[in-house]
Amino acid sequence: VAATARTAAEAAAMNAVAATPAPVLRPMHEGDLDAVMEIELRAYPFPWTRGIFQDCLRAGYPSRVLAGGDGLFGYGLLSIAADEAHVLNVCVDPSRQSRGLGRRLLRDLVQVARQHRAARVFLEVRPSNAAAIALYHSEGFNEIGRRPRYYPAVTGREDALVMAMELVDEDISSMPPL
Repeated sequence: VAATARTAAEAAAMNAVAATPAPVLRPMHEGDLDAVMEIELRAYPFPWTRGIFQDCLRAGYPSRVLAGGDGLFGYGLLSIAADEAHVLNVCVDPSRQSRGLGRRLLRDLVQVARQHRAARVFLEVRPSNAAAIALYHSEGFNEIGRRPRYYPAVTGREDALVMAMELVDEDISSMPPL
């Protein structure tokens, strides 16, 4: 009887998850910053400040949040100048990682860069962030350099890998499905 009850409970939980609507991508607004900061503080040992996010919004940088019924799941910011775009921050709440949400945010930012006629997209990533590096490689980014001592670290500074993606017409159609 206990096994049957557990199985029924597991099935009900799975049905509830399946019935939950997918998070919606939308522009980030100043009113999102409390939730953004909560995620940022949980996700990073050296988080951005609220002022950095405010400056990005005031500068008009394209920014996105993934919003669901129970709050924000993640966010991303992009700067665009001339024919180049730069992914400034992509972050998913640690409790919701490994579900394709970071990939969804990244793809949206790349699409925004394309809409602004950027020819290439750059980003930096910590060499210690293997999951992010794997995501970026799988989406078509390649390592093009290194910025020494770029990130603060517990024991001094950590380099940044510089990655880039050339935006050519085939990129969007050749990306693997989510």
